Amino acid sequence: MTASAGAPDPRPLTGEPVSLDLLNTRWTQEGELRDLLVSVEGLRVWLAAHGLDGRFRADHVTLERTIEAREALGGLIDGAGGAAAVARVDGVLEHGRVRVRLTAEGPGEEVEFGDPAWGPGWVAVRDYLELLRTAPDRIRACAHEACVLHFFDTSRNGTRRWCSMTLCGNRAKASRHYARSRES
Repeated sequence: MTASAGAPDPRPLTGEPVSLDLLNTRWTQEGELRDLLVSVEGLRVWLAAHGLDGRFRADHVTLERTIEAREALGGLIDGAGGAAAVARVDGVLEHGRVRVRLTAEGPGEEVEFGDPAWGPGWVAVRDYLELLRTAPDRIRACAHEACVLHFFDTSRNGTRRWCSMTLCGNRAKASRHYARSRES
């Protein structure tokens, strides 16, 4: 799969916080795993989706670093990595820092990178830390067994189970209905 600059984002779920959206650059479609980050063009699409295309270059080095950050986040969020996953996330965070400043508009922050290629991944990992700080119980993986997508539950009562009701929610309901009708 390839995407080109200016092309629409081919993923089924977009608009999530940048950390979860980085994880969602992998998705399943018709039983096959897809990956937006197989090319620099796909990185360009992802950067544009978050307004990062003006801040960071879409090149092979940035693509590699962004994939490293995605792998670090995935190991942490999916809970399989333990202390090693935490170390990988910390390793991504070591490539940037926040400088707090007082500006004419008031307090401000400026992010600095030793290597700007780490920028998009660093931004995503920092966003995940903010989600953990504010609402860790709202970070979810889709409940459909064949789905690999993640989302931030913004529902009022916090009971969202599916990445999308039209995608996975309906598939699950149809599956249950089919199973009930076969039993009859």
